[in-house]
Amino acid sequence: MKISKYIKSNSLILALSILMVGCIENDLPYPDIQANFTNIKAEHQYQDAVIDSVNRTVTLFLTDTADIKNVNITEYTLSEGATLVSPEITGGIDLSQPLNVTLKLYREYNWEISAIQPIERYFTFDQQVGTAIIDVENRYVKAYISKSADITKVTIKSIKLGSSQSTISLNINDTVIDFSNPVTVYVNDYGRTEEWTICIENKSVKTSHIDAWSQVAWVYGIAEAGNDNGVEYRLASDSEWTKVPAEWVTHDDGNFTARIIHLEPNTTYIARSYSNNEYGEDIEFTTGAIVQVPNSSFDEWWQDGKVWCPWTEGGQPYWGTGNKGAATVGQSNSVPTDDTATGTGLAAKLETKYIVIRLAAGNIFTGDYVKTDGTNGILDFGREFNQRPTKLKGYYKYDCKTINKSNSSLEVIKNMVGQPDTCSVWIALTDWETPFQIRTNPKDQQLFDENASHVIAYGRFQMGENNPKYPNYEPFEVMLNYRDTQRVPKYIVIAASASKYGDFFTGGNGSTLYIDEFELVYDYNDDDPIKIGK
Repeated sequence: MKISKYIKSNSLILALSILMVGCIENDLPYPDIQANFTNIKAEHQYQDAVIDSVNRTVTLFLTDTADIKNVNITEYTLSEGATLVSPEITGGIDLSQPLNVTLKLYREYNWEISAIQPIERYFTFDQQVGTAIIDVENRYVKAYISKSADITKVTIKSIKLGSSQSTISLNINDTVIDFSNPVTVYVNDYGRTEEWTICIENKSVKTSHIDAWSQVAWVYGIAEAGNDNGVEYRLASDSEWTKVPAEWVTHDDGNFTARIIHLEPNTTYIARSYSNNEYGEDIEFTTGAIVQVPNSSFDEWWQDGKVWCPWTEGGQPYWGTGNKGAATVGQSNSVPTDDTATGTGLAAKLETKYIVIRLAAGNIFTGDYVKTDGTNGILDFGREFNQRPTKLKGYYKYDCKTINKSNSSLEVIKNMVGQPDTCSVWIALTDWETPFQIRTNPKDQQLFDENASHVIAYGRFQMGENNPKYPNYEPFEVMLNYRDTQRVPKYIVIAASASKYGDFFTGGNGSTLYIDEFELVYDYNDDDPIKIGK
């Protein structure tokens, strides 16, 4: 009888509850679970698509045989529960401009799909000075021919302005073509015809442009191949020219690049190219400043509870660590030490530790630790920076342990167990618009990619054993390899870790990296190799 009353009583309460719920506005927030692309493929890809779940972008890489205005998406997958709202992307889509699409999982998320399609274009002819400048957006070709050449009788050797399947209205088998005025040609590609303009001018030598760094300048010139081509420079306040040594100049047919080193920062110079006894334009340039990152000696620390912070109390953070995550269940594993390279001040001691359920690699980086996602970390990489150093140098010592822990699902990472651990120090200059978010959670993992398009320069030092003079410090030096000389950075990332694969929770318990006295270098040595590009 009591049970019956209990059921009736609770049934009444339930009914009243349902009635009340029906009268209450449903304003509970939806779960904040982002709808993501997890895979996407298209015809004529030459590498896997890059999916950026933080900025919600997809980048496809297409061969030059693809019609970028009619890209065939052959398959795609979304995160669990997500749906594509609009537009439909299977079949042929136009990716000559980025395409905006909407995904939904409780709420809507805007994504952008774009394509990169490298197409080799060229225009060559007899007595050419340098290589042709091809402006794809405006469909315009500018080229130079030797002053001694007859511009009304130009013999073309080769021309390609579209894909490998394109045709062109210009008949290069003609004996000569008159370029005393711009010439219009028509390029047919995938059934579409584009109008191009080709302009040739007489020129023996041209100073193309100059990219000025802090103690280095890159001077670009064009002239007829086979001549004595080079560069001269001087202080703007002087009249005497200095010829750039031949070993500092690289040649590519009629194009040549001079690397001028040992310049003074914040100083104005003038440079010009030459070919035999003729000179190109004088171009004035001013070098940049010498800038060091804050607390690069790692002398400034304070302790906030269990969390060691690499800046002064009340000061502005520049370096971040994973200590907030490690200290939630253990102790900080990136800490100050008075065991330094100079015998004074402090250094950073980065130790890899197994903390309760997972390995945590000792690390430090320019940026912020944002928050802990379960047992994973979310970090913002990068600090604003606009100079172009050539190297990072400093002091380190490494106590290397054997890798004995791995939480990675990747076979290539798990198979490292039993091998020596590896420490890592790397530096990157980027032109991100905002700091880059690192996520270690496998569900939406996003890690730094040195080959990503926004990376301007990158360099890395690593050691897979105790340093030769351990337990003493030794100097190290990292050369920055630039993709080109012109792009100006917006962010700098410097990161050090006691375990290179710490992002995959893989390393040797007890591996310890000590670092001290970091310094950015802005000059090259005379014998440093000239290496620009991938």
